[in-house]
Amino acid sequence: MVNEWYTLKVLVACEESGVVREAFKKKGHYSVSCDFLPSSIEGDHYQGDVLDIIHDGWDLMIAHPPCTFLCLSGARWVYDPRYPDRKEDREKAYQFVLELINAPIDKIAIENPIGYLSSRWRKPDQIIKPYMFGDNSTKSTCLWLKNLSKLSPTDVIVPDKHISKKGIIYDKWWFDTCLIQDHEERRKARSKTFQGIADAMADQWGS
Repeated sequence: MVNEWYTLKVLVACEESGVVREAFKKKGHYSVSCDFLPSSIEGDHYQGDVLDIIHDGWDLMIAHPPCTFLCLSGARWVYDPRYPDRKEDREKAYQFVLELINAPIDKIAIENPIGYLSSRWRKPDQIIKPYMFGDNSTKSTCLWLKNLSKLSPTDVIVPDKHISKKGIIYDKWWFDTCLIQDHEERRKARSKTFQGIADAMADQWGS
């Protein structure tokens, strides 16, 4: 009798939080996160350049390349004379994404916000929102997939909103992160994968 379940060797690239890594670990897979920063939670983590270990025989890679120079909100700075290196930095970020997607790994998911990749490279295979997986936010996340199915929603909820005194409606999660004073901590909070999405990845891509 053939055993239909087996352990995957999973690389979670550019992940400091460890959320996706731990979701796959709970499902019994060997999962390693990688980032230049140490992992926020203890676990199997390579601190350094993901290109150092990208050829180590992974079955699946989920990559979260830095979006500073790729996201839509950063596009306005490209031609600002105060940031003369911005265009070059964006090109380097784009080339890094190409190195990830062309890695010798059978199954790959690239995650990034709506932005430069959609116009320079190709449209994403899927755009998901945290509230489709039980998380309290409307933040849009693009997924570019190689040999992976689209994620199916698991727990659709109505996300909370923050309404300002002027009647402007904000995503409450986004507004709450604006209150984080430390820039680095705010960046970490906004780049952290939502738990519901991480669990869906482990459940659906790790089966």
